[in-house]
Amino acid sequence: MVSRMVLSHQVFTGVSRGHLASLVEELAGPWQAVVEGRRHEARGGARKREAGAGVRHRLMFVDRLVATLIHLRHDLPHAVLGLLFGVDRSTITRAIGEIRGLLAERGCAVPDRPGLRLRTLADVFAYAQAEGIELRQDATEVQVRRPPASRGGRRAFVSGKKKQNTMKATVVADHQGRTLWTDALRPGRMHDATAARKEGIGTFFQHFHDVEVLLDDGYLGLRRDHPGQAVTPPRKGNKISPPEVLEARLRARHRHSSKRITVEHALADHKRWKQLARWTHRRENLPATYQAIAGIVSDRNTTG
Repeated sequence: MVSRMVLSHQVFTGVSRGHLASLVEELAGPWQAVVEGRRHEARGGARKREAGAGVRHRLMFVDRLVATLIHLRHDLPHAVLGLLFGVDRSTITRAIGEIRGLLAERGCAVPDRPGLRLRTLADVFAYAQAEGIELRQDATEVQVRRPPASRGGRRAFVSGKKKQNTMKATVVADHQGRTLWTDALRPGRMHDATAARKEGIGTFFQHFHDVEVLLDDGYLGLRRDHPGQAVTPPRKGNKISPPEVLEARLRARHRHSSKRITVEHALADHKRWKQLARWTHRRENLPATYQAIAGIVSDRNTTG
């Protein structure tokens, strides 16, 4: 067993001890409710107990949270974490499954609004319209394991861009590169604009007329359907265009790229967590993992 003080250091968890303390305070109650709910389901109903009664966990809640953060940050195997915390591998597996789900449900923090969090794309559009914020949106791909040969739908994960099996995440950030929302992830073969439409972005453009979203050339279809709100860079001039026209369009594309680059910075913050560099676990757990990491990264929004 390794000292708990050492394991809770920012080098291992990716968060400061102050941030860790706030996560403990926020998630302790929901975790206890999850544990009690699982027991009641196994027993067929709740029962009355005296204060202090019940099972004694070998791995306390704080240790479960720290183990999950270390797993997200460094992708250490469950067996190694079990050795570090002095418990069985299965205990670590169960703990990570519990805490990861709670972290994914938190949503993303709102800049300068402690306690307020955005969980859906509708929340993001409503917040952007109320605050007059220009949004930035982009998609990124995470390499995943190749589906078994006997399973259907294998081609859906083959990315035409990466030439790998991937899953695609759509991320929305503000003008300072602070993460506001990420979707439930889609197979890597799906086009960026299609993934956005699957999340209902067209409906939100219709309901929030004042919201503008800066996009790249992968979303030209959205610009066609929602002009003035879905903003993509101007097209490049062709070879027969006058030199001054080519120069003007290049300058316009550069200005657009300079404004949209903040969402790329947000994606880079996510990819610093090793599990998002290359996902080697079950694909069905990747969406919750990405949302958990995005929520943790966004917590810096509340501190400026």
